[in-house]
Amino acid sequence: MRFFIKSYGCQMNSYDSQRIGDLLIAAGHEPSSSLDEANLVILNTCSIREKAEDKIFSDLGRLKIIKEKSSEKFLITVVGCMARLRSAEIVRRVPYVDAILGPGEIHRMADIVEDISGDKKKDVVVSVSAAAADKFSQLSDKFFNRSVSEFLTVQEGCNNFCSYCIVPHTRGREFSRSVSDVVREAKKLVSSGVKEIILLGQNVNSYKGEGRDGKSRNLAFLLFELAAVDGLKRLRYTTSHPKDADAELGRAHRDIEILMPFLHLPVQSGSDEVLRRMKRPYTRAEYLKCVDTMRGYRPDMAFSSDFIVGFPGESDGDFQQTLQLAEEVGYALAYSFKYSPRPNTAAALMKNCVPEEVKSERLRVLQTLLDKQQSEFNQSFAGKHLNVLFVKKGRHKNQLVGRSEYSQAVSVCDNNISIGDVARVKITGMASHSLIGTVEQ
Repeated sequence: MRFFIKSYGCQMNSYDSQRIGDLLIAAGHEPSSSLDEANLVILNTCSIREKAEDKIFSDLGRLKIIKEKSSEKFLITVVGCMARLRSAEIVRRVPYVDAILGPGEIHRMADIVEDISGDKKKDVVVSVSAAAADKFSQLSDKFFNRSVSEFLTVQEGCNNFCSYCIVPHTRGREFSRSVSDVVREAKKLVSSGVKEIILLGQNVNSYKGEGRDGKSRNLAFLLFELAAVDGLKRLRYTTSHPKDADAELGRAHRDIEILMPFLHLPVQSGSDEVLRRMKRPYTRAEYLKCVDTMRGYRPDMAFSSDFIVGFPGESDGDFQQTLQLAEEVGYALAYSFKYSPRPNTAAALMKNCVPEEVKSERLRVLQTLLDKQQSEFNQSFAGKHLNVLFVKKGRHKNQLVGRSEYSQAVSVCDNNISIGDVARVKITGMASHSLIGTVEQ
C-alpha cells in the first residue's frame, strides 16, 4: 500500500512516525509524499491539549469523505496518545477508522495493516495497552529516509504526575532503554548519514538505562558514550525536568565538545504557590539555582522553556512572578500556552478557574516578553560567528539552511558547502525568527 503519516504534537511522535515508516517500508509498502497519493493514512495523535484533539477529529472527518469517494481500498489508522486515551470515543464517533493503536503498539503496524487490508469486512482493530518496553524490544533495526538531524528516543513515560499533565495516562510509567541499545541505534543512524542526534524523553534527564555492566546509568553517562560514536558531529537532548538537571549534566556540557550549549528546561510558572498546585517538585529559587549551576559549568549556555498561564487559582501576583522569572533568566526561546484541562488529571477537578479572557490577556503579555527576549538573543550575534550544521536547502538559489549551536535557524547562500557540513558563519542579518550569514572562507 501507499502510506502517508501525519504527526501531531511532540518530537516523540515524530520519532514514532519514522519508526512506523521503517516497519512499513521493510514490509514492502511505499511511502507517499502527499495524502492525495496514499491509500493508507496514519494519524499519529496528541492529547496534550484539547485543541489538538479537536483538530484530529476534524481531520478524520475530511478523511471520511476521501474514503467514501476512493475507488480502491482506503485505510485509516489512528495511533499515539489520543488513540490510547480516547479509543472508545474514536470508535463511537469515527466508526470508519480501521485500526487504533496506542504509542506502545506501533511495532505491530505492519502486521495490522496486513490484517485490515484483506477483503473481508472486520471490526475496527483496537490495541492500546502495551507499554514502551514492548515497543522498543520489537521495533525494526532497519532505517529508511533519514536526514542530517534526527531524533532518538531513549526514555519514555513519566512518573511525576504533574496535576495538569496527561502523559502518564497516555505513555505510561517511565521506561529507559539500555545504554547498548541506544548506542547501537545511534551508530546505525550515523552510518545512514545522520550528523546530529537529538535524544528524546518525556523526562529525558531522568534516564536510568542499564549499562553494559548491569548497573543503572544516568543521562550524563549516556552522553559520554554517544560522544565516542565516530562520525557524530552534534548531540542535543529534550525535554529536561528541573529536578533532574544536576551537576553531572553540567559537567557533560563542559567536557563534551559535540554537546550543544542549549537546554530546554520547562518551568511552567514562576510562582511557588502555582508550582505546588501543579505538583512540580521544585521552587522558583531552586529552578533559578539550576540555571545558575548550568551556566557555571557552561557560561555560554542558552535556555528555552515552557510556560502555562491561567492555571486554576493563578492570581495577578502569581502571573507577575512568572514575568519576573522570565526576565531574570532571559530565554533564547520559549513556548507558552493557556491552561487546558485534561481528563483524568488532578487539575481538571480544581476550582477557581481563571476566566478565558484573563488567560488570553496573560498569554499575550507573556508572549510579547518572550518574543522580545528571542529577538534580543538573536540580535546579540550580529557581526559575530556561529558554527552552523546545514540540514536542508533554502527557497533561493544556492541557499542552505542550518542550525546554530543554540538551535537558531541560519541561512546562507553559498555553493561551496553541502547539507551535512558544519561551517563557521558570520551573522550579517536577521529575519523574523532566523539569522542570515556568510560562510567564513
